[in-house]
Amino acid sequence: MTTAVRLTSDKDTGVAVVTLDRPERLNAVDLAMRDELQETWRELRFDDSVRAVVLTGAGERAFCTGLDRNAVVPQPHSPYMADDPLLRVGPKANDLWKPVVAAVRGMACGGAFYLLGEADFVVADTTAAFFDPHTTYGMVSAYESVLMAQRMPYGEVARMMLMGTAERMSAGRAFDIGLVSELTEAGGALAAATECATVIAGYPAEGVQGTVRALWAARESAVAQGFAQAAHLVALGNLPEERQAELFAGRRGGFRTR
Repeated sequence: MTTAVRLTSDKDTGVAVVTLDRPERLNAVDLAMRDELQETWRELRFDDSVRAVVLTGAGERAFCTGLDRNAVVPQPHSPYMADDPLLRVGPKANDLWKPVVAAVRGMACGGAFYLLGEADFVVADTTAAFFDPHTTYGMVSAYESVLMAQRMPYGEVARMMLMGTAERMSAGRAFDIGLVSELTEAGGALAAATECATVIAGYPAEGVQGTVRALWAARESAVAQGFAQAAHLVALGNLPEERQAELFAGRRGGFRTR
Protein backbone atom coordinates (compact mmCIF):
# COMPACT_ATOMS: atom_id res chain seq x y z
CA MET A 1 0.00 0.00 0.00
CA THR A 2 1.30 3.45 -0.90
CA THR A 3 1.77 5.65 2.12
CA ALA A 4 1.70 9.44 2.19
CA VAL A 5 3.67 9.75 5.43
CA ARG A 6 7.10 8.22 6.04
CA LEU A 7 8.33 7.62 9.57
CA THR A 8 11.96 6.79 10.22
CA SER A 9 13.53 6.48 13.67
CA ASP A 10 17.12 6.43 14.86
CA LYS A 11 17.21 4.38 18.04
CA ASP A 12 20.73 5.60 18.82
CA THR A 13 19.85 9.30 18.81
CA GLY A 14 16.19 9.03 19.84
CA VAL A 15 15.10 11.16 16.87
CA ALA A 16 12.25 10.30 14.51
CA VAL A 17 11.72 12.00 11.15
CA VAL A 18 8.16 12.35 9.87
CA THR A 19 8.10 13.11 6.14
CA LEU A 20 5.08 14.30 4.17
CA ASP A 21 5.57 12.17 1.07
CA ARG A 22 3.41 13.40 -1.79
CA PRO A 23 5.96 15.51 -3.69
CA GLU A 24 4.03 15.11 -6.95
CA ARG A 25 1.19 17.04 -5.22
CA LEU A 26 3.54 19.45 -3.45
CA ASN A 27 2.84 17.47 -0.26
CA ALA A 28 -0.75 18.66 -0.19
CA VAL A 29 -2.77 16.83 2.45
CA ASP A 30 -5.56 14.57 1.27
CA LEU A 31 -7.76 12.66 3.67
CA ALA A 32 -5.54 9.57 3.53
CA MET A 33 -2.48 11.61 4.49
CA ARG A 34 -4.49 13.31 7.24
CA ASP A 35 -5.38 9.91 8.68
CA GLU A 36 -1.79 8.69 8.42
CA LEU A 37 -0.49 11.76 10.21
CA GLN A 38 -2.93 11.22 13.05
CA GLU A 39 -1.86 7.59 13.33
CA THR A 40 1.81 8.60 13.25
CA TRP A 41 1.51 11.16 16.06
CA ARG A 42 -0.41 8.64 18.17
CA GLU A 43 2.14 5.93 17.47
CA LEU A 44 4.94 8.23 18.58
CA ARG A 45 3.19 8.79 21.92
CA PHE A 46 3.85 5.16 22.82
CA ASP A 47 7.38 4.80 21.45
CA ASP A 48 9.65 5.68 24.36
CA SER A 49 12.74 5.25 22.19
CA VAL A 50 11.73 8.42 20.33
CA ARG A 51 12.41 11.55 22.37
CA ALA A 52 12.30 14.24 19.66
CA VAL A 53 10.70 14.52 16.22
CA VAL A 54 11.57 16.32 12.98
CA LEU A 55 8.73 17.10 10.57
CA THR A 56 9.59 17.77 6.92
CA GLY A 57 8.32 17.42 3.36
CA ALA A 58 9.62 15.29 0.50
CA GLY A 59 11.09 16.91 -2.61
CA GLU A 60 12.54 20.34 -3.26
CA ARG A 61 9.46 22.37 -4.19
CA ALA A 62 7.31 22.36 -1.06
CA PHE A 63 7.10 21.54 2.62
CA CYS A 64 3.31 21.41 2.32
CA THR A 65 0.71 23.32 0.30
CA GLY A 66 -2.26 22.66 2.58
CA LEU A 67 -5.39 20.70 1.82
CA ASP A 68 -5.41 18.93 -1.54
CA ARG A 69 -8.07 20.62 -3.66
CA ASN A 70 -9.16 17.23 -4.96
CA ALA A 71 -10.07 16.08 -1.46
CA VAL A 72 -13.79 15.55 -0.97
CA VAL A 73 -14.81 16.58 2.55
CA PRO A 74 -18.40 15.65 3.44
CA GLN A 75 -20.17 18.25 5.58
CA PRO A 76 -23.24 17.98 7.84
CA HIS A 77 -26.35 19.67 6.50
CA SER A 78 -26.51 22.12 9.38
CA PRO A 79 -25.19 25.65 9.94
CA TYR A 80 -24.22 24.63 13.47
CA MET A 81 -21.85 21.81 12.54
CA ALA A 82 -18.78 21.79 10.30
CA ASP A 83 -15.96 19.31 9.78
CA ASP A 84 -12.57 20.86 9.22
CA PRO A 85 -10.41 18.11 7.69
CA LEU A 86 -7.13 19.44 9.10
CA LEU A 87 -8.22 20.39 12.60
CA ARG A 88 -6.64 17.25 14.13
CA VAL A 89 -3.67 16.92 11.82
CA GLY A 90 -0.95 18.31 14.11
CA PRO A 91 1.01 16.74 16.96
CA LYS A 92 -0.52 18.78 19.80
CA ALA A 93 -4.04 18.04 18.57
CA ASN A 94 -3.14 14.35 18.95
CA ASP A 95 -1.78 14.75 22.48
CA LEU A 96 1.87 14.32 21.54
CA TRP A 97 4.07 16.29 23.93
CA LYS A 98 7.42 15.29 22.54
CA PRO A 99 9.26 18.20 20.89
CA VAL A 100 8.63 18.63 17.17
CA VAL A 101 11.03 20.64 15.01
CA ALA A 102 9.81 21.57 11.52
CA ALA A 103 12.28 21.60 8.62
CA VAL A 104 10.93 23.70 5.75
CA ARG A 105 12.14 23.67 2.16
CA GLY A 106 10.17 25.37 -0.61
CA MET A 107 6.57 26.48 -0.25
CA ALA A 108 4.62 26.35 3.00
CA CYS A 109 1.14 27.72 2.58
CA GLY A 110 -2.49 27.48 3.64
CA GLY A 111 -3.15 24.32 5.59
CA ALA A 112 0.59 23.87 6.18
CA PHE A 113 0.10 26.31 9.04
CA TYR A 114 -1.88 23.72 10.98
CA LEU A 115 1.40 21.78 11.15
CA LEU A 116 3.80 24.69 11.58
CA GLY A 117 1.50 26.17 14.22
CA GLU A 118 1.91 23.04 16.34
CA ALA A 119 5.65 22.59 15.79
CA ASP A 120 7.80 23.82 18.65
CA PHE A 121 10.13 25.73 16.37
CA VAL A 122 10.89 26.01 12.67
CA VAL A 123 14.14 25.65 10.75
CA ALA A 124 14.08 26.69 7.09
CA ASP A 125 16.44 26.96 4.17
CA THR A 126 16.74 29.90 1.80
CA THR A 127 14.22 28.42 -0.66
CA ALA A 128 11.38 28.53 1.86
CA ALA A 129 8.42 30.79 1.12
CA PHE A 130 5.31 31.31 3.22
CA PHE A 131 1.87 32.53 2.07
CA ASP A 132 -1.85 31.91 2.54
CA PRO A 133 -4.07 31.72 -0.57
CA HIS A 134 -7.47 31.68 1.16
CA THR A 135 -8.64 35.25 0.51
CA THR A 136 -7.65 35.10 -3.16
CA TYR A 137 -10.13 32.27 -3.69
CA GLY A 138 -12.99 33.63 -1.62
CA MET A 139 -12.26 31.69 1.56
CA VAL A 140 -11.77 32.77 5.16
CA SER A 141 -8.38 32.08 6.69
CA ALA A 142 -9.55 31.27 10.19
CA TYR A 143 -7.76 28.35 11.84
CA GLU A 144 -4.53 29.18 10.02
CA SER A 145 -4.70 32.81 11.13
CA VAL A 146 -5.34 31.86 14.75
CA LEU A 147 -2.31 29.55 14.82
CA MET A 148 0.04 31.94 13.04
CA ALA A 149 -1.04 34.82 15.28
CA GLN A 150 0.68 32.91 18.08
CA ARG A 151 3.94 32.71 16.08
CA MET A 152 4.26 36.08 14.32
CA PRO A 153 3.69 39.79 15.03
CA TYR A 154 0.08 40.75 14.33
CA GLY A 155 0.86 43.01 11.40
CA GLU A 156 2.95 40.34 9.71
CA VAL A 157 0.36 37.60 10.00
CA ALA A 158 -2.42 40.01 8.94
CA ARG A 159 -0.46 41.00 5.86
CA MET A 160 0.26 37.39 4.93
CA MET A 161 -3.34 36.26 5.31
CA LEU A 162 -4.90 39.28 3.59
CA MET A 163 -2.49 39.53 0.63
CA GLY A 164 -3.30 35.99 -0.48
CA THR A 165 -1.38 34.72 -3.48
CA ALA A 166 -0.13 38.17 -4.49
CA GLU A 167 2.74 38.08 -2.02
CA ARG A 168 5.04 35.53 -0.42
CA MET A 169 7.12 35.92 2.71
CA SER A 170 10.72 35.00 2.05
CA ALA A 171 12.73 32.75 4.32
CA GLY A 172 14.84 35.76 5.27
CA ARG A 173 11.83 37.81 6.33
CA ALA A 174 10.41 34.83 8.23
CA PHE A 175 13.71 34.59 10.09
CA ASP A 176 13.77 38.32 10.84
CA ILE A 177 10.32 38.25 12.48
CA GLY A 178 10.88 35.03 14.42
CA LEU A 179 8.68 32.58 12.54
CA VAL A 180 11.88 30.76 11.56
CA SER A 181 14.47 30.22 14.29
CA GLU A 182 17.35 29.17 12.03
CA LEU A 183 18.02 29.86 8.37
CA THR A 184 20.26 27.49 6.42
CA GLU A 185 21.64 27.25 2.92
CA ALA A 186 19.43 25.57 0.32
CA GLY A 187 18.89 21.93 1.22
CA GLY A 188 20.25 22.31 4.72
CA ALA A 189 17.10 22.62 6.82
CA LEU A 190 16.58 18.92 7.50
CA ALA A 191 20.14 18.39 8.73
CA ALA A 192 19.99 21.48 10.94
CA ALA A 193 16.61 20.52 12.39
CA THR A 194 17.85 16.98 13.03
CA GLU A 195 20.92 18.33 14.80
CA CYS A 196 18.69 20.37 17.14
CA ALA A 197 16.40 17.40 17.73
CA THR A 198 19.39 15.18 18.53
CA VAL A 199 20.56 17.59 21.22
CA ILE A 200 17.08 17.75 22.75
CA ALA A 201 16.63 13.98 22.58
CA GLY A 202 19.81 13.61 24.64
CA TYR A 203 18.18 15.29 27.64
CA PRO A 204 15.92 13.49 30.16
CA ALA A 205 12.52 13.07 28.51
CA GLU A 206 10.52 14.07 31.58
CA GLY A 207 11.94 17.57 31.72
CA VAL A 208 11.74 18.07 27.97
CA GLN A 209 8.13 16.94 27.63
CA GLY A 210 7.07 18.97 30.65
CA THR A 211 8.66 22.04 29.07
CA VAL A 212 6.85 21.41 25.77
CA ARG A 213 3.57 21.13 27.68
CA ALA A 214 4.27 24.35 29.61
CA LEU A 215 5.10 26.25 26.44
CA TRP A 216 1.88 25.13 24.78
CA ALA A 217 -0.09 26.02 27.92
CA ALA A 218 0.97 29.62 27.41
CA ARG A 219 -0.73 29.60 24.01
CA GLU A 220 -3.57 27.09 24.08
CA SER A 221 -6.24 29.25 25.70
CA ALA A 222 -5.85 31.87 22.96
CA VAL A 223 -5.93 29.16 20.30
CA ALA A 224 -9.04 27.58 21.84
CA GLN A 225 -10.87 30.91 21.91
CA GLY A 226 -9.92 31.63 18.32
CA PHE A 227 -10.92 28.18 17.14
CA ALA A 228 -14.29 28.58 18.87
CA GLN A 229 -15.07 31.41 16.43
CA ALA A 230 -13.38 29.92 13.38
CA ALA A 231 -16.10 27.57 12.14
CA HIS A 232 -18.74 30.33 12.21
CA LEU A 233 -16.46 32.76 10.39
CA VAL A 234 -15.71 30.19 7.70
CA ALA A 235 -19.43 29.44 7.26
CA LEU A 236 -20.29 33.14 7.01
CA GLY A 237 -17.39 34.25 4.83
CA ASN A 238 -16.63 31.44 2.38
CA LEU A 239 -17.96 31.76 -1.14
CA PRO A 240 -19.87 28.74 -2.49
CA GLU A 241 -17.62 26.00 -3.86
CA GLU A 242 -18.47 26.80 -7.48
CA ARG A 243 -17.38 30.42 -7.00
CA GLN A 244 -14.18 29.30 -5.31
CA ALA A 245 -13.48 26.95 -8.23
CA GLU A 246 -14.11 29.80 -10.69
CA LEU A 247 -11.59 32.02 -8.91
CA PHE A 248 -9.09 29.18 -8.64
CA ALA A 249 -9.35 28.42 -12.37
CA GLY A 250 -8.67 32.05 -13.21
CA ARG A 251 -5.87 32.53 -10.71
CA ARG A 252 -3.04 34.85 -11.61
CA GLY A 253 0.47 33.47 -11.69
CA GLY A 254 2.38 36.55 -10.60
CA PHE A 255 3.48 37.32 -7.07
CA ARG A 256 6.09 39.34 -5.26
CA THR A 257 8.38 38.05 -2.54
CA ARG A 258 9.39 40.20 0.38
